[in-house]
Amino acid sequence: MLALEVVPLPVTIIDRALAFYTEQIGFVLDVDYHPTPDFRVVQLTPPGSSCSVHLVATESSRRMRNLVLVTEDLEAERTRLIGRGVEVSAIRHKDPVGTWAGGYSAGLDPQRRDYASYADFADPDGNTWTLQERGYRAAGGK
Repeated sequence: MLALEVVPLPVTIIDRALAFYTEQIGFVLDVDYHPTPDFRVVQLTPPGSSCSVHLVATESSRRMRNLVLVTEDLEAERTRLIGRGVEVSAIRHKDPVGTWAGGYSAGLDPQRRDYASYADFADPDGNTWTLQERGYRAAGGK
């Protein structure tokens, strides 16, 4: 068995990134270990995830692109993040889904199919994230 548990995330200012991910996105702080001025480990986990990120201080312009966070209700998650001051793109969906060839239309997938609807945001360092809907169930639905 193999399991992906940690992804290094390059940032320029660890404290700024830590505040963004915990206060605005809602990640849980697992570890903030800083035994010397030259060594610090900061690990955060999205709620409900078994994979974490390590914030890695770097002056490089290299950034992560299109990291994916899955949510059961994309519209509600987008609204929550915007309410916390995160700039989130408009929602888009694959179109047509059945023979998808890379096209998108505005809004949620009309049938709320798994893996069909998306929105994006970036952290203060330019790392980009894609929100993807999977497992949507209408209120009172099964």
